Amino acid sequence: MGKKSRRPAAATAVEGEIPVVGPREPCPCGSGKRYKLCHGRRAASDDVVLVTRPYAGLPAECDWVAMREIVPAATGTVRLTEEYGGHEVTVASVLPVAWAAMRRQDGRLFLGMQVQGGSGDVSRDAAAALLRAVDAEPGSPVDGVGLPGAGPRLQDLIDPAVPLSVDVHSGFDFWLDDSEQSQSAEVKASMERANSAIVPTERLTGVEAAYWARIGDREHLRWVLPHDEDRLLDAIARLHARGDSSLGEGSRYIGAFRAHGLLVPVWDLAPGTSVDGAEEPAAAFAARLEKVLEDDAPLTADERRARAGVVSRQLTLR
Repeated sequence: MGKKSRRPAAATAVEGEIPVVGPREPCPCGSGKRYKLCHGRRAASDDVVLVTRPYAGLPAECDWVAMREIVPAATGTVRLTEEYGGHEVTVASVLPVAWAAMRRQDGRLFLGMQVQGGSGDVSRDAAAALLRAVDAEPGSPVDGVGLPGAGPRLQDLIDPAVPLSVDVHSGFDFWLDDSEQSQSAEVKASMERANSAIVPTERLTGVEAAYWARIGDREHLRWVLPHDEDRLLDAIARLHARGDSSLGEGSRYIGAFRAHGLLVPVWDLAPGTSVDGAEEPAAAFAARLEKVLEDDAPLTADERRARAGVVSRQLTLR
């Protein structure tokens, strides 16, 4: 793989992405911690700028969020722009030993999503790791990059003509090939540990970025939605007030959590519901949601009460 001369300076977080929050308020990153104990602490010590919607502008933004926060084992393919070599990249929910990226012996590039970031912008962190993998020797993994300086973000690297398309796997066998790297005892042990804790997960095909999961003896649906949070909460409240917020008989809306600037509603499904059984109710809900999102009328008294209940059901991801 030839190296390209680089690289334009990164776009810094635009005004409006920097949260204005008190030190005791929940951190906007969605960790569930107070701001002063999460990004606020790092911001005070390292001049970290927290980008609360780091994947904004990437095609399939909701699936990027899901790969980072919801899906245990999945891959998807994207391509770098010609400016950065035009290389194909396999985006993976997790890589062996939690590597940030790697270049396999055959030259293929992998980017890991579920890694600890060094800065307040996970898009910048991922881009820094990916560029290190581009320049790495074949067979080289890339660990976390600490706190990267100025540089491009994923939005600068990824060709928008090749949007991320997620393939969910039942295990981490995609880590392995015939290379010495993937056959190492460290990689195999990491795969066995990861496989033993995996939550069965599948992506719905009829709607975007909705993921069925079986956790214990219950089935759930977690759905990353791209809408403005206040408008989305209003819409869910309108549906909830009229008894239309469920996904079919035996299911119920249980709340939502925030992840990278987007709201992720969660439903308990009727016991025994398969991913196929969730498809039609999810499509019907999507149609109802789009209709009420167009409603600009003030909330009624019943809808305001429903909204208060919906907001009180905010979940913590971690």
